[in-house]
Amino acid sequence: MTHAIETHALVKSFGATRALDGVDLRIRRGSVYGLLGPNGAGKTTTVRILSTLRKPDAGTATVLGHDVVREAKLVRQKVSLTGQYASVDEDLTGQENLVLVARLLGFSWTQARARATELLEAFDLTDAARRQVSTYSGGMRRRIDIAASLVAIPEVLFLDEPTTGLDPRARNEVWDLVRRIAAEGTTVLLTTQYLDEADRLAERMAVIDHGRVIAEGTSRDLKASVGSNALHLRLARADQRALAQELITRVLGDGLLPSTDPTEVAARLGDTGQAVEVLGALAAGRIDVAEFSVGTPSLDEVFLALTGKPAEPVASTNGTEKATR
Repeated sequence: MTHAIETHALVKSFGATRALDGVDLRIRRGSVYGLLGPNGAGKTTTVRILSTLRKPDAGTATVLGHDVVREAKLVRQKVSLTGQYASVDEDLTGQENLVLVARLLGFSWTQARARATELLEAFDLTDAARRQVSTYSGGMRRRIDIAASLVAIPEVLFLDEPTTGLDPRARNEVWDLVRRIAAEGTTVLLTTQYLDEADRLAERMAVIDHGRVIAEGTSRDLKASVGSNALHLRLARADQRALAQELITRVLGDGLLPSTDPTEVAARLGDTGQAVEVLGALAAGRIDVAEFSVGTPSLDEVFLALTGKPAEPVASTNGTEKATR
């Protein structure tokens, strides 16, 4: 069996809302796979079906060869899920949380304490082991939450928005953990709106929007889908953006890439030599260019081109993303 996860024509509706509309996925064993999409795209619904928390209305899904509906019990024995919100008890210490999870999974007291100690060391939480989780920083809470998911080492780990609300240092810590988990053979399905996160971690990724997979492949594949070369410009004046776009369109035709920054303009290039033509046209039009570069399109530009929406998580007041379907 080369694929840890397979879905075919997966459909799920909530009332009149069709959260999933024929999702097809094939995820290789031992890989990190990214599921990208804006809020409400269907990412979390997909994870909930694959982890047996919800049943699909139509279509099929298998995890490690087991049907998620007919063989839900077998699937649960082999997978683990870390959701958008911490599942640990903040009134317990880090060690107590891990021992509790181990006992619920059938470990003896001795085995539970040993596994808790092992995970606390692995996740650099030994010094905080006897502190209540309520005193932990955001990054520490996320680490103890993921540690709880690994008390019994799963063959498949679902990480639903694992770094939302974390500062850059804490995000890097979680990324290191994901790499380590995958290196040990666990298949990781990661949902995220952070494009750099998917770019750094995922072997392959799918972009999902309105319940459908609209693009799938490696990061390189997705970037190539909107052009192999791109000219990125930062204008000195935002009020010149419309004129700059008009001049670029005269040179390149329909080559503009979406951007949400009022001082930025990006465009696809047929070849790098066209950059000289564009810069010449802008100079002739007296457009003040603060800086420019030529390279591949960014994953953010791909995401915006495919979905029409920027990849910006919606944060709630407690610093975590609101639940999405």
